[in-house]
Amino acid sequence: MIALLIGGLLMLGLVQVFSASRTAYQLSEGMSRVQENGRFALDFLQRDIRLGGHFGCVNDQAHWVKDQTEGLQVHLGTGLALTHPLNFSVSVQGYEAAGTAPGNALAIGSATSAWNPALPTQISTLAPQPIGGSDVLVLRYLGGRGTPVTSITGGAGAEVLNFPAAGWTGLTEDGVTSPTLYGIADCSHASVFPGTGSSGQVSVSASVSPSTGFIGRYTAHPSGQTLLYRANSIVYYVGLNPVGEPALYRARATSAGGYGVPEELVEGVESLQLLFGQDATPLLDSATPPVGNITTRDTATDLLSGTANDAQRANQWRRVGVVQVGLLMRSPQRAAAPEIVDASNHLRVLGTVFQPPATNDGRFRASYETTIALRNRLFGN
Repeated sequence: MIALLIGGLLMLGLVQVFSASRTAYQLSEGMSRVQENGRFALDFLQRDIRLGGHFGCVNDQAHWVKDQTEGLQVHLGTGLALTHPLNFSVSVQGYEAAGTAPGNALAIGSATSAWNPALPTQISTLAPQPIGGSDVLVLRYLGGRGTPVTSITGGAGAEVLNFPAAGWTGLTEDGVTSPTLYGIADCSHASVFPGTGSSGQVSVSASVSPSTGFIGRYTAHPSGQTLLYRANSIVYYVGLNPVGEPALYRARATSAGGYGVPEELVEGVESLQLLFGQDATPLLDSATPPVGNITTRDTATDLLSGTANDAQRANQWRRVGVVQVGLLMRSPQRAAAPEIVDASNHLRVLGTVFQPPATNDGRFRASYETTIALRNRLFGN
C-alpha cells in the first residue's frame, strides 16, 4: 500500500510536470506564430502603402496640382465612380468598419458587416468577403520597377510600346505573370492604360477610353526618362480562409473593371485598423499645393465628414500623406492562453478596445501598430 501511494504521488507529479510543460510549449508556440505573422503582415502593408501615389519621377499630387487634365491621364473608361477599382485619380482610400473608431469597444467575433463609407460592389462581393470589425484599404500606384521605352509605334489608341526584354521581369514581379494594367510616365506626364504584354513589347488594348496618344506626348529613348510600369490597384482586407480562420487578403484589379481572385497573404489577422494623416492644405490645386505638414489623423469616416460630392471626397484622399496601421493578431491554434478578466488588460489597436470573445477560445492574441509615410507624397518630392 505504501509503495502504491508513493507511486501514485510520483505519477501525479509527472502528469503535472507534463501538463505544465505542454501548456508552456503551446503558449510559446502561439506567441511565436503571432509575432511571425504580425511581422509578415506589416511587411506586406508597409511596402505597398509606401508606393501609394507613385506615378513616375513625379508623384500623383504633383501631377494633379500641375495640370488636372494633362498631368495624369487615365485611359480606363470615362465617368468612373470615385470608388471604382480603375479610378487612378485617387491613390489611397479607406473604409471604416462600424464600431471600430478610436474610443470604441467591441467583443471579438461580434462585429457587424458594415462600413462607412459603404463598400463598393467590387469589394463587397469578393470571395472570401471582408469580415466585420476590420477596415479595408485600397491603394493605386505604378510599380516600383520601370523599364525604358525604346520606341513607340502604331497610331493613337493602338500603340505598341517597345522596351528591353529584361524589363519584363520587373513588370511581372509578385506573381503577376500576365499584367493587364500598365503605366507610362516621364517627369512631366503619366498615363495609365489597359494592354497586353510579352517580353520586350506591350500593346495598348483595342478599346481604350478616352483614346491614347502617346506619340508626341512621350519621347522614347533607350536611356531616356520615359519608363513603362505595371499599374497596380489593390485592396487589402480581412476575410475567412477555407478552414474558417481570419487572414489578411490582397486582391488586384484587372482591366475588366473588377478585382481578380484574392490571395491569402497571412493567417491569424483578426482585424485591420487604419487611421489617415492629412496634409495641412485644405484644398490641393496649383495655387495651394501641399506643404508636407501632417496635422490631422482621422478614420475614413471622419476624413470624409462634411464632404458633399466626389470632387470634395477625392481632395480629402489626395491630402493623405501618412497611414497608421494596426493589426489584431491571433494564434492559428489554441495556445492555452489564459482568459483576460481585467478590462484594463483588453487589447487596444489604434485606440479601439477589443474585448475577449464570449467564450474563451484559448488563442494567444497581440496587437501591432506602425506609422507609414507615403514616400511619394513627402514634402519636396
